[in-house]
Amino acid sequence: MASTSAMSSPHKPRRKTKKTAHFDANVKPEALVRAPTYPLEALLWPARSSLSQWEILPLILMVAGLFRWAAGLWGYSGQDKPPMYGDYEAQRHWMEITTHLLISQWYFHDLQWWGLDYPPLTAYHSWLLGRIGSFIDPSWFALYTSRGSDDPTLKIFMRATVIVSEYLIYVPAVVVFTRRYSQLFGVAQWPASLALVAILLQPSTILIDHIHFQYNTVMLGFVVASMSSMLAGRYMWASIFFVGALGFKQMALYYAPAVFAFLLGTCISPKINLSRFFGIAAATAASFAILVLPFILGTIYDQNRGVVSRPDLEGAYVPLPIFTFLTPYLDTSAAYYPVVEQLVQMIHRVFPFARGLFEDKVANFWCAANVVIKLRGYPTELLQKASLLATLAAITPPCAVLLVKPRKELLPYAFAATAWGFFLFSYQVHEKSVLLPLLPMTLLLAGKQGLGKEVRSWVGFANTLGAWTMYPLLDRVGLKVPFVVLTSLWEYLLGLPPFSTSAYFPKGQSIVVQWGTFLVHALFYVAMTAWHIAEQTITPPSDKPDLWVVANVGVGFAGFALCYLWCLWKLVQESGLVSGANKSKVKTK
Repeated sequence: MASTSAMSSPHKPRRKTKKTAHFDANVKPEALVRAPTYPLEALLWPARSSLSQWEILPLILMVAGLFRWAAGLWGYSGQDKPPMYGDYEAQRHWMEITTHLLISQWYFHDLQWWGLDYPPLTAYHSWLLGRIGSFIDPSWFALYTSRGSDDPTLKIFMRATVIVSEYLIYVPAVVVFTRRYSQLFGVAQWPASLALVAILLQPSTILIDHIHFQYNTVMLGFVVASMSSMLAGRYMWASIFFVGALGFKQMALYYAPAVFAFLLGTCISPKINLSRFFGIAAATAASFAILVLPFILGTIYDQNRGVVSRPDLEGAYVPLPIFTFLTPYLDTSAAYYPVVEQLVQMIHRVFPFARGLFEDKVANFWCAANVVIKLRGYPTELLQKASLLATLAAITPPCAVLLVKPRKELLPYAFAATAWGFFLFSYQVHEKSVLLPLLPMTLLLAGKQGLGKEVRSWVGFANTLGAWTMYPLLDRVGLKVPFVVLTSLWEYLLGLPPFSTSAYFPKGQSIVVQWGTFLVHALFYVAMTAWHIAEQTITPPSDKPDLWVVANVGVGFAGFALCYLWCLWKLVQESGLVSGANKSKVKTK
């Protein structure tokens, strides 16, 4: 029998403490009791006290994937539209030629039928997907006979390749970047999760990649991975990932000056670090070499076997494109010539300067100016020089700030401003190129006050305008309904016009700035709405058949110019270069 003293012992077992998420310590007490201020916050409101990010992340990824797959149920670029069948056929055709032809022939084969015009990593990606697809059904990528195929099973495979590629490259990069960038400012996990949802549901990337049909997010994923490596201080990895982006799509050059400025800035500030400089240079050179080495070795191997590297241009050699001045100095019978020819052809296909300043109507300076000044009548060389000078003028300020102040929290502002400068003034801009400045702007949602009113209003404005300027492109291929659904959903979730004005009038900001921002944005929202009504109800005059497209270009250019100026101003302000500017409070370890 137990003793009385033992039974009446005053000792009490230790009470188990309730587990709470480590990031909840950063949540202000009032944030746990206040009401949500916009629909996305209300949607995820129950998850704000979650014990772990791993309870939320799988749900976010599943929802994002569901939206992407549902969007893929619509048509695609070129569906039932002979003779070229659009971008879908271009991507399928590259899988066809890379799986059936020698590597030395990829950039020369039948250039009139969607000739390969992207860098080597796109070709390797197409080869891998083509191999997998040919294992499932060889007829999908049969040489010549598969052109224009509309096999429903092939469509499922092609849609799946976009999602799988995105979930292997883009999505992990965005998840890691969001985590690192939010931690840089001490942002709690719950608002970081809100930002992740908003970034992954960005309408423009879904509209272009998963409906119109592209693989832009692979390139964008490498860019985000490069930015994330910069945040982690892994600068050689940052250069390797960025070479991957350049190796996939040449549009990544939009970010190249900002990448160069930041990496160089880290090598000279606060003190010169030569080992870091040479390490980054070596990693960059080695990455480029690895990209082109298969083409060089493949060309040499084919030459030794007596295989002609240019099957469609057999006979007399023609002058090298772009580098015609080199032709008299090269021996076409020498062993090195096929390698030189292969590299020059690759550059020629990737950078098609011969197409002119612009192929279509895009919301940049040149297309807007062409309404007043007919630029097509000017010499190509003059337009190239004007484009170069204007682009340099636009990208120099953000790159200079990043070079002088290579601070990690400035990366999205600098990347966005530089990409806007390229989009507005560079040579050969496509509608889809607006994805490049929109990406770093949208990543701002993960930073300090990212889902606050000022950043949310500008990021929302830029994304709405960006999707709207692509409407003529999407409308031509019957994608009007998914455009309306996805853009409206994103605007609603973030509390943006026309559904709400909750993203405006932030506390602590000047009344003039508050009302000025609201009125300017409201003017553009009204203009976009009026444009849609007019475009659907009023037939343009016969002598101006492109009236509504031109109006879209003019409004879009004005709005994008404002986005560029805002990004540049915020970059300067956050860098501390402006006297009295509020510097970002970065969490230090």
